[in-house]
Amino acid sequence: MYQGMRIGVVIPARNEAKHLPGVLSGIPSFVDKVVVVDDGSTDGTGDLARDAELVRLEGEGVGSAIDHGHRHLLEIMDTEFISVVMAGDGQMDPEDMESLIAPIINQQAHHSKGERLDRAGKMPLYRRIGTLLLSILTTLACGQTIRDPQCGYTATSSKVLKSWNWERSWKGYGYPNWWLMALSEKGWRIAHVPVKAIYEGQKSGIRVSTFLPKVAIMLLIGLHTRIIRNTLNNPSIPIVITWVTYISAWIYNPLLFVVTHLSDRIHVSYILRDANENSR
Repeated sequence: MYQGMRIGVVIPARNEAKHLPGVLSGIPSFVDKVVVVDDGSTDGTGDLARDAELVRLEGEGVGSAIDHGHRHLLEIMDTEFISVVMAGDGQMDPEDMESLIAPIINQQAHHSKGERLDRAGKMPLYRRIGTLLLSILTTLACGQTIRDPQCGYTATSSKVLKSWNWERSWKGYGYPNWWLMALSEKGWRIAHVPVKAIYEGQKSGIRVSTFLPKVAIMLLIGLHTRIIRNTLNNPSIPIVITWVTYISAWIYNPLLFVVTHLSDRIHVSYILRDANENSR
């Protein structure tokens, strides 16, 4: 427990037998529950879960693994809590966890995500370029600035988890982008916290050639469906301006897309929830 709030940690892991013991040994003492989600490992990853809760899947994807971890915490936690996601590959520093959960503890946000400010000198160039492109697309899709969308080190209030539509959740590697977009649509407040970037021999399972186009298409579709649903559920003057400038940009001048995005950002700011609300 941390400052009166229970803390759970979800660790999605697939073939991480080399790194998982180190991840588990570094979990802070204030964490109440740890859930390891072994997503079809063939190297005995799940057998190294030690005292953690273990959920076994059959290769459903990292997004699905995280969802199952969150849902498992909902089943075993009987009071309000924060669910922290840490990858099983050791790329997330447990010393950053206190800073990550602070915005939720202090009732400033419902979801807190890591932002690897030092990634420029550590992340491979091709991944930095991909992250930049996805940050632009994710910013558009969310209607608010997202600088490091692919950082999966996150903390989420159980208030969010209790209302989440698990059937619509993204199952694969585009999971962080999907969550940010869905959080923005519902008005959940998002905080961005500096965390350390760790790249010491770990290999990413992402194939940029297939991942980038797939997630880009998902974000572009999500952008349009989010604005449609926001128009129906949360009509406002800014959303009207968004539609007028969007249509005008296609017909007259693409520069009007800038106004479209700005009016969308204003609308998103209108629907942000109070972070200390007791219920949805």
